[in-house]
Amino acid sequence: MNRSSGILLHLSSLPSPHGIGTMGQAARDFVDFLARAGQKYWQILPICPTSYGDSPYQSFSTFAGNPYFIDLDLLAADGLLLPAEYEGIDWGGSPECVDFGRMYELRYPILHKACQRLLDAPLADYADFCRENAFWLPDYALFMALKDAHQGAAWSEWEPELIHRDPEALAQARLLHAREIDFWQAVQYLFFRQWKELKAYANRSGIEIIGDLPIYVAADSVDVWGCPEEFQLDENLVPTEVAGCPPDGFSATGQLWGNPLYNWEEMKKNGYAWWIRRIRHMCSIYDVVRIDHFRGFAGYYAIPFGSADACGGRWRTGPGIDLFRTIEKELGRQNIIAEDLGFLTQDVYDLLAATGYPGMKVMEFAFDSRDGGNYLPHDYPRSCIAYTGTHDNEPVNGWFETANPEDAARAVDYLKLTRREGYNWGMLRGIWSSVADLAIVQAQDILGLGHEARMNTPSTLGGNWCWRAKPGAFSPQLAKKLRHVTEIYGRTPFED
Repeated sequence: MNRSSGILLHLSSLPSPHGIGTMGQAARDFVDFLARAGQKYWQILPICPTSYGDSPYQSFSTFAGNPYFIDLDLLAADGLLLPAEYEGIDWGGSPECVDFGRMYELRYPILHKACQRLLDAPLADYADFCRENAFWLPDYALFMALKDAHQGAAWSEWEPELIHRDPEALAQARLLHAREIDFWQAVQYLFFRQWKELKAYANRSGIEIIGDLPIYVAADSVDVWGCPEEFQLDENLVPTEVAGCPPDGFSATGQLWGNPLYNWEEMKKNGYAWWIRRIRHMCSIYDVVRIDHFRGFAGYYAIPFGSADACGGRWRTGPGIDLFRTIEKELGRQNIIAEDLGFLTQDVYDLLAATGYPGMKVMEFAFDSRDGGNYLPHDYPRSCIAYTGTHDNEPVNGWFETANPEDAARAVDYLKLTRREGYNWGMLRGIWSSVADLAIVQAQDILGLGHEARMNTPSTLGGNWCWRAKPGAFSPQLAKKLRHVTEIYGRTPFED
């Protein structure tokens, strides 16, 4: 990885006239902005379908794409929609915030019209898509059709024969819900058709996409329903323990994520087949894959199912290097970034070194008295990805609004920040000037936004994941300024 830089901006945060960022013209405009600004990478969050709570880290499927990101104008250009079928719809109160409730109510009737036209006259590669994705697509489509038939209820609340995947019950369900199954398969075709075109456009422009792979999957997902033997479930398919993080300086009760934990012993017996399928898929749709919560592969925090918080959990041993050696033996060396943040112990450092993956450094942590990590830029190794903050952190200006005054003063002194330059630009200068091979900044930071633009506050419900950039925010003037500092710090992409 040559010395370079990039911007973190999720698809949902792009400006668009239809309620949420999509894979349409605004995405291509942002690619053009990145190229003009001398950037090499566009980092996004997981693109899988979001479930309750709207978090991209809690999805109905680890393999599927989010239907909300399908661009309606592109569907019209393909002859699958009429402009009158979607133009003029009120998608919510503010163009700077996604209204997920309205998206859920209004998007699917429009997609049903497009998918019906597709199914009536399938495009040439539709059958090929279904065949190539047969390892996940039929089960996902059945799962979503059954969720609709049960008014959105979790699979654990369905009839016992469906919960336990009785073959006869599943065969009957496929016949009964054939029309909806076809719809959900068609939605995924439309998603990945547009995704493939967007990624090709980015790559032709010299931009590579960094995708995000959450370590865990949601309890209410086709991944758990379809492969219960891969998870720590009891005889009634109820989790025995669930995922989270222990109490720390940021949360006195820790973080209770609630995801079912993997049955690593069972996975080892079958050669980690599920993980190999997952990594192969992620590496086929992204240029670089960031594995979230990497420390969980060394040792993971297990909380008894039904706990009110994370205080009663305990550490258990993860699969370690055996998993990654098996993956590399099967798939070859892949472009992977390890999110080695959180409570780090020697086994995590050893695992990171054994894999050879670059880790992450978050500069906001360097000045936060609640975090004991070594995140000052002068200590960064070359083989790392430097961030001012991630999707779980405040934008820089928001951090200064909410940080302990002594912590903020320490940052000002270390980086010699001034109001004239802008604290956000001074913090960005700190990681751009470091020796880290790659520096990634949040879009909110180059836009100079504060707490109001925070993407996610961990351990909170509501108000997360909805920030969107204003139309015209990524201007030619901003691209020019960004390219100037990119050149100063030697991060302009090398020509092939």
